[in-house]
Amino acid sequence: MKINENTNVSLPIRNLIALVAAVAIGVWAYFGVVERLNKLETADHLFSADLLKKAEQEPKNLEMYMLIEHLAGQIEDIEEEIQASRYNKVNIDHLKEQVDLLQKKMNGNH
Repeated sequence: MKINENTNVSLPIRNLIALVAAVAIGVWAYFGVVERLNKLETADHLFSADLLKKAEQEPKNLEMYMLIEHLAGQIEDIEEEIQASRYNKVNIDHLKEQVDLLQKKMNGNH
């Protein structure tokens, strides 16, 4: 059997339509799969880039920074309390001296 451009093919129109529809569905499915793969690949690249960026700031480092900030605030509060205690000590010592002087005066008068 020789086939050339003048060879006639008798094919029912129903089969021709089915063949064209099958090819169209195949092409549509192929491009749908390719598009989905492209989306997944892009998402993977973005995810990898985010991981690399976040690798510079590990959760442990962020937690340590938060703890340092918290402790710095507590140290400031403690320093304020120490300063207030020093001032109170000076006042207490002064009042103690005055009471001692008053007691000496009272004991001297009696």
